[in-house]
Amino acid sequence: MSRFTGSLWKKSRRLGISLTGTGKELSKRPYAPGQHGANQRRKISEYGLQQQEKQKLRFMYGLNERQYRNLFDEAGKMKGIHGENFMILLESRLDNLVYRLGLARTRRQARQLVNHGHITVNGRRVDIPSYRVSPNQVISVREKAQNLDIIKEAIEVNNFVPDFLTFDEEKLEGVYTRLPERSELPVEINEALIVEFYSR
Repeated sequence: MSRFTGSLWKKSRRLGISLTGTGKELSKRPYAPGQHGANQRRKISEYGLQQQEKQKLRFMYGLNERQYRNLFDEAGKMKGIHGENFMILLESRLDNLVYRLGLARTRRQARQLVNHGHITVNGRRVDIPSYRVSPNQVISVREKAQNLDIIKEAIEVNNFVPDFLTFDEEKLEGVYTRLPERSELPVEINEALIVEFYSR
């Protein structure tokens, strides 16, 4: 199954959450898409709620179903809380950390930067968006790419870098200092529902 490349704005409105992280999708029309979107009063079943939560997280990080499920299964083999481990694994992806550092405005843009070979980890070029970064590894922009307009624009608008990362704007270099805590991860996600969904 291929990765979703359709309209994220429409998906955001359907799921009631900003998948790009900008919040623009819901500011104008904070209701479901379609002719009757503003007047829908659907009662969602328990299964529907679980599936909706799963889809929120999947589309937020831009994974296909197989990647998502494999990562979920891997999180189950780790010590600790299954749902939290799963979100930490998602957060440790290279494309996500490039986005979190403010080098890209969206996760899709961050994925593209990684795919095109503009990002290095510990000085080595990595072009795999799903590459898992370990704590204390250094993420930086290649010298050839440091003057890219999309990176400059992203840094200008970014005003927040999470506590589990440090960022040097001069060098365009960040360090993944530690694994994130649950309080630093998306609050709008109820990971317990995702665990229930896959435990059926």
